[in-house]
Order: sequence, then C-alpha cells, then structure tokens
Amino acid sequence: MNSLAIKISAAIKRANPEETSSLEVMQYALNIILNTLITFFAAMAIGLFFNNLLATFIFYISFSVLRICSGGFHLPTAWACNIVTALLCSLTPLLNPVGQALWIINAVSLVTMLVFSPNPDKHAQIPQSLFPALKVISIVMVSLNFLIGSSVIGLAFLVQSLTVIPWKRRL
Repeated sequence: MNSLAIKISAAIKRANPEETSSLEVMQYALNIILNTLITFFAAMAIGLFFNNLLATFIFYISFSVLRICSGGFHLPTAWACNIVTALLCSLTPLLNPVGQALWIINAVSLVTMLVFSPNPDKHAQIPQSLFPALKVISIVMVSLNFLIGSSVIGLAFLVQSLTVIPWKRRL
C-alpha cells in the first residue's frame, strides 16, 4: 500500500508542485485513506457474501466513529489492522445478542469507556485538554445504545471498548 501511496503522491506533486503538500505528508495521508478504503470494501464484500451487508455497514460506522473519539490499541502493521478490522466488522454482526445479554454488553462497554477512554495512540497529536470531551462523547455514544437497543451497535461498541483497555503498559 505504501508503494501505491508513493506513486500517487508523486503524480500529484508533478501535476501541481507549488500548491501541494510535501511528498511525505501526502504519502502519509494517502496511506490512511487507502487502508481505510481497503478495510471498508473488504468488510463490505464479506458482509455481502454472508448476506449481512447492512449490519456490516452499521457495525463498521459505529466502531469507527467510537474509535475516533475513544482511541484504542493498534496492531503492529497496517495489513494486520486491515484484516482484523474487516473480519470483525463483517463477522461479529452475525451474532445477535438480545434482552439481558445486550444490556450486559452495553453496560460492559459503558464501564470500559468510563474507566479507560480516551486511550489515543501514543503518536496522536490530540491535545490533552480535549480528553474530557472525547470521554464524554464516547460515554454518550455508548449510552445511547441503551435506548436504541441495537445488537449490531452494541457489539461494535463492545469490540471497540475492549481496544481502549491498556492490557499492557504503554510507553
């Protein structure tokens, strides 16, 4: 993916050298965009295969939006992240917890967000002054599923909440 980002950013730079960012900045941004697109379309393809496209889409969006606010664990490589995320987003919605099980899932997610969020990447440039707002947004998002009652959203929030727990000490 990195080589594709390099080629695209070089082509953009050649097309408009004065009004574009540095190659490094464009390459970094394109890597994020390309990896997100790969993950999204892989998840959607798997969801389509299992006749579960809408649930996969809802899971992907719910997981992603909560992750933006709450942070979480990162896998060692982009490919590992792409594969695991695509599989989680497409296969987890096949589960269908209801009633008390869904309430417990929501409660575990809420407590986890209360205690551990936000847990941003150590390289994230998010000012610490925003951490309280990110925590509140994460808590409100998870709390809303007590009203919505969606098993897909509940599972997405549970999976994401598990990534904010600092299982090992971060540097």
